[in-house]
Amino acid sequence: MTRSETTAARARADDPVRPVRLALIDILHLGLLGIRTRKMRAALSALGISIGIATLILVTGIPASSQKDLNEQLSALGTNMLRAEPQPNHEPPVLLPPDAARIAARIGPVTHTSAVANTHAIVRRSDLTDPQDGLGLTVLASQNDLLPVLAGKVMSGKFLDRATDRLPTVVLGYQAAARLGIPRIVPGEQAPLVPIGSTWFTVIGVLSPMPLAPDIERSVLVGWRAAQQYIDFDGHPTVVYLKAHEDAIEDVAAVVPATLYPQTPGLVQVSRPSDALAAKRATEATFSALFLGLAGVALLVGGIGVANTMYISVLERRKEIGLRRALGANRRQIRGQFLTESVALSLMGGLVGTVIGVLAATGYATYQGWPAVIPTAAVVAGTGGSIVIGVLAGVYPSVRAARLTPTEALAA
Repeated sequence: MTRSETTAARARADDPVRPVRLALIDILHLGLLGIRTRKMRAALSALGISIGIATLILVTGIPASSQKDLNEQLSALGTNMLRAEPQPNHEPPVLLPPDAARIAARIGPVTHTSAVANTHAIVRRSDLTDPQDGLGLTVLASQNDLLPVLAGKVMSGKFLDRATDRLPTVVLGYQAAARLGIPRIVPGEQAPLVPIGSTWFTVIGVLSPMPLAPDIERSVLVGWRAAQQYIDFDGHPTVVYLKAHEDAIEDVAAVVPATLYPQTPGLVQVSRPSDALAAKRATEATFSALFLGLAGVALLVGGIGVANTMYISVLERRKEIGLRRALGANRRQIRGQFLTESVALSLMGGLVGTVIGVLAATGYATYQGWPAVIPTAAVVAGTGGSIVIGVLAGVYPSVRAARLTPTEALAA
C-alpha cells in the first residue's frame, strides 16, 4: 500500500461517517417528488398561483391598453402642438422672418414645423359676384408640409406639393369648400376654378375637417411660391406651427419667441400647451398607481395560497421526513427538498398564469378595439414574481420540516 493510500485509509478510519452531498439534480428530483405523488393537490395549488399571476397580467394589460387608446385620442387633440404668431394690431406690424419655420425646427425637441401666411386676398365663387364678398374665407399661403403638423387629411384630390407650388392651384378647407359650392374633387372630371384677385386658380383638393386648426377649415390654401407670384405675397409667415416632444413642450414654448423674433420676443405670442396634455399626464399617473395596487394584491393572494399548501404538505408528510432523517438526510437537505417543491410549484403556476393572462388581455383589448398593450414589467413580474413567491412561501414550511427530529416525525 502506498503512502497516499495509507493516509487516505487512516482518514476514513478517523472519520467513518461522512455527510452525503446531494447533487442539484437530486434535490430537484426530491422537490418534484411531492408534486408527482400528489398531482391533484399540486394542480389546485398551481391553479391558485396561476389565477394570481393571470390577474396580475390582466389588471395591468387591460388598463394599459385602455390608457394607450385614451392617449392616442388625447394626442389627436394636439397635446404636442404649438402655434406662434405676431401680436395682432401692432404698429408697425411684426414681420416674422421668411424662413421662420426652418429656424424653429432647429430647437432640439421640435419634430415638425410648418407655416402659413395671410395674403389678405379675396376669393369668390365667381367673377360675377361682388368683388368685396369673400364669403368670410381667408386666402392663406401654405407650405407643402402643413398637413403632417396639423394631423390633417385630404378628403378628395391631393394637397400642395413641390410640383404645384409655383402653379395657380389651391386646396380648400372643409368649410371653405362648402361655401364655395365645391364639396369634393371628382376624378376624371374637369377641376373647378375659383377667382382670387384677378387670377383663376384650379382647385386640386378638399381637406377633411381639422379640429386642431378650425381656421384652416375656413381657408383657401395657395402654394407659397404661387402666392408670391400671383397674389403679391411678401413671403413673411403669419403663423408658425410646431410639433415637439410632449415632455419638453413647455420648454419649447418658452424659447420660441426669442428664436423667431430675437429683437423683441415679447411681440410674438405662443399658444399655451393643450389642456389635453395635462389630462394625459394625470391619467398616466393615475393608471400607474392603479397598476401597483392591483398587482400587489394579486401577488399577495397567490403567495398566501402557495404558503398554505406547503405548510399543510409539511404536516401531512412528517413520517416521510422522519424516515429520511433516520436514513441520514440532514436538515439542509430537508430544507432544500421542500423549498425546491415550493419554487417549482409556483413557477409552473406562474408560467401558466402568464400565458393565460397575456391571451386574455390581448383578446379583451382586441374585442374593445383598443391597441393591445402587455407591459413587459408585468410579464417579467409574472414569471420572476412566481419564483420569489415560491421562495418566500416555502421558507417557513421548509425550516419547520428541517427542525423535526427523526423520532418526533416518526411518532407523528
